[in-house]
Amino acid sequence: MANKRVDSARLRRKVRVRKKIVGTDSRPRICVFRSNKHIYAQVISDDQGKTLATVSTLSDSLEPSGKKAKGVEVAKLVGLALAKICQEKNITQVVFDRNGFLFHGRVKAVADGAREGGLKF
Repeated sequence: MANKRVDSARLRRKVRVRKKIVGTDSRPRICVFRSNKHIYAQVISDDQGKTLATVSTLSDSLEPSGKKAKGVEVAKLVGLALAKICQEKNITQVVFDRNGFLFHGRVKAVADGAREGGLKF
C-alpha cells in the first residue's frame, strides 16, 4: 500500500508539471523516467504526438568505459547520448519534463549531461 501512496503523489506532481510544459516541433520536450534500476529519457514532439529520440541505460549505444557505471554517472551518460542524437537531428532547444520526480540526483544528472552535450533549456 505504501507504494500506491508514493506513486500517486508523483502522479499528482506529474500532472501539475505537465499543465505548464508542452513540447512543440521547434522545442520538443525531454521526458525522464526513473526506475529503481534504470533511467530512460525521450525527446517528444507533442504537436506531432511522436517520440523523436530515446536513450536509456538499457541502450546498446550506451557503453560506459571500463567498469559498470551506476547511478548518477550513468544518468549523465544518458543525457550526453540524448544530446548527441538530438544534434544529429538538428534539435538544439528543448524543454525539460521531470515527470513528477524531484530535480536532484539522477534526474538532474540527465539534465546536466544534456546541457553539457549542447542542448539549451
